[in-house]
Amino acid sequence: MSWTNIFRVAAIAVALGVGGCAPQAAETAETASGASVGPTAPTEVLTIESQGGPVRLNVEIADDDAERQQGLMFREPLPDDRGMLFHFQTPEHASFWMHNTPSSLDIIFIGVDGRILNIADHTTPFSDAPVPATGLTRGVLEIRAGRAAELGIRPGDRVRHRIFPS
Repeated sequence: MSWTNIFRVAAIAVALGVGGCAPQAAETAETASGASVGPTAPTEVLTIESQGGPVRLNVEIADDDAERQQGLMFREPLPDDRGMLFHFQTPEHASFWMHNTPSSLDIIFIGVDGRILNIADHTTPFSDAPVPATGLTRGVLEIRAGRAAELGIRPGDRVRHRIFPS
C-alpha cells in the first residue's frame, strides 16, 4: 500500500470516527445543564379551561435558567398529552425561539392571571427568529404543533396550575 493510500484510509477512519461522535456530543450537551430531559422526566398535570371543556396535559416544568435555556432543544416530537411549562417567577415580556429544536411547536404565552395571551402555532423548527408574547407572562407552554387548534385552545382561556393564582 502506498503512502497516499495509507493517508486516504487514515483520513477516512478519522472522518468516520468524528462523525460517529457527533450524536453523543449532542446528547452530552443536552444533559450537561442538569435539566430534566426525555420521556422519563417528571411531569405535573396542567388543565386548560377551553370552550370545549377542560384539557389536561402532563407537563415538564422548566423553572430555572438552565432548564429554560435548554427547553425542548434536541428533543423528539412531544406525545399528544405532553408539554413543557416554562415558569417565570418574575413576570416578563417573554420571547422564544426554535434554536436547535427539530420539531414544530405551538407556543402558548400565559399572563400573570393564568389567562392565555397569545398562541404562536406551528413554529418553524431550528429558527432563530423571535416568537414574542403580546404581554407580561408568568408562564409559557410548549406543545406539539397543531395541538392547540385540535384541542380548541384559544387566547383568553384559563390555565390551571400551581404557578398561576386560583
